Amino acid sequence: MGIFDWKHWVVILIVVVLVFGTKKLKNLGSDLGETIKGFRRAMNEDEKTPPAAEPPAIEKKAEPASAAPLTEDALKK
Repeated sequence: MGIFDWKHWVVILIVVVLVFGTKKLKNLGSDLGETIKGFRRAMNEDEKTPPAAEPPAIEKKAEPASAAPLTEDALKK
Protein backbone atom coordinates (compact mmCIF):
# COMPACT_ATOMS: atom_id res chain seq x y z
CA MET A 1 0.00 0.00 0.00
CA GLY A 2 1.62 3.22 -1.16
CA ILE A 3 0.97 6.79 -0.30
CA PHE A 4 -1.63 7.07 -3.05
CA ASP A 5 -3.78 4.03 -3.59
CA TRP A 6 -6.09 3.82 -6.63
CA LYS A 7 -8.96 4.95 -4.42
CA HIS A 8 -7.10 8.15 -3.61
CA TRP A 9 -6.59 8.88 -7.32
CA VAL A 10 -10.32 8.41 -7.99
CA VAL A 11 -11.22 10.86 -5.22
CA ILE A 12 -8.65 13.38 -6.50
CA LEU A 13 -10.00 13.03 -10.05
CA ILE A 14 -13.58 13.63 -8.88
CA VAL A 15 -12.53 16.72 -6.91
CA VAL A 16 -10.59 18.12 -9.88
CA VAL A 17 -13.56 17.58 -12.22
CA LEU A 18 -15.91 19.26 -9.74
CA VAL A 19 -13.61 22.24 -9.24
CA PHE A 20 -12.58 22.90 -12.85
CA GLY A 21 -15.36 21.31 -14.88
CA THR A 22 -14.98 19.04 -17.87
CA LYS A 23 -14.86 21.83 -20.46
CA LYS A 24 -11.97 23.59 -18.74
CA LEU A 25 -10.08 20.30 -18.37
CA LYS A 26 -10.62 19.50 -22.06
CA ASN A 27 -9.23 22.89 -23.07
CA LEU A 28 -6.30 22.45 -20.71
CA GLY A 29 -5.53 19.02 -22.16
CA SER A 30 -5.71 20.33 -25.73
CA ASP A 31 -3.42 23.25 -24.92
CA LEU A 32 -0.94 20.95 -23.21
CA GLY A 33 -0.95 18.59 -26.20
CA GLU A 34 -0.33 21.43 -28.65
CA THR A 35 2.49 22.72 -26.48
CA ILE A 36 4.18 19.32 -26.44
CA LYS A 37 3.79 18.96 -30.23
CA GLY A 38 5.27 22.41 -30.77
CA PHE A 39 8.19 21.61 -28.50
CA ARG A 40 8.91 18.35 -30.34
CA ARG A 41 8.64 20.10 -33.71
CA ALA A 42 11.10 22.78 -32.59
CA MET A 43 13.53 20.16 -31.30
CA ASN A 44 13.38 18.25 -34.61
CA GLU A 45 13.94 21.44 -36.62
CA ASP A 46 16.89 22.30 -34.41
CA GLU A 47 18.49 18.93 -35.10
CA LYS A 48 17.96 19.22 -38.88
CA THR A 49 19.48 22.67 -39.34
CA PRO A 50 23.26 22.65 -39.62
CA PRO A 51 25.12 24.80 -37.16
CA ALA A 52 25.79 28.26 -38.51
CA ALA A 53 29.37 29.08 -39.32
CA GLU A 54 30.89 31.54 -36.93
CA PRO A 55 31.45 34.93 -38.52
CA PRO A 56 35.09 35.88 -38.87
CA ALA A 57 36.38 37.90 -35.98
CA ILE A 58 37.06 41.50 -36.85
CA GLU A 59 40.34 42.62 -35.43
CA LYS A 60 40.32 46.26 -34.60
CA LYS A 61 43.24 47.79 -32.86
CA ALA A 62 42.30 50.27 -30.21
CA GLU A 63 43.95 53.62 -30.52
CA PRO A 64 45.33 55.04 -27.33
CA ALA A 65 42.99 57.63 -25.93
CA SER A 66 44.41 61.07 -25.51
CA ALA A 67 43.03 62.53 -22.35
CA ALA A 68 43.96 65.77 -20.73
CA PRO A 69 44.77 65.60 -17.05
CA LEU A 70 41.94 66.60 -14.77
CA THR A 71 42.33 69.87 -13.00
CA GLU A 72 40.23 71.53 -10.37
CA ASP A 73 38.93 74.00 -12.96
CA ALA A 74 37.72 71.17 -15.20
CA LEU A 75 35.93 69.48 -12.30
CA LYS A 76 34.09 72.68 -11.32
CA LYS A 77 32.54 73.06 -14.77
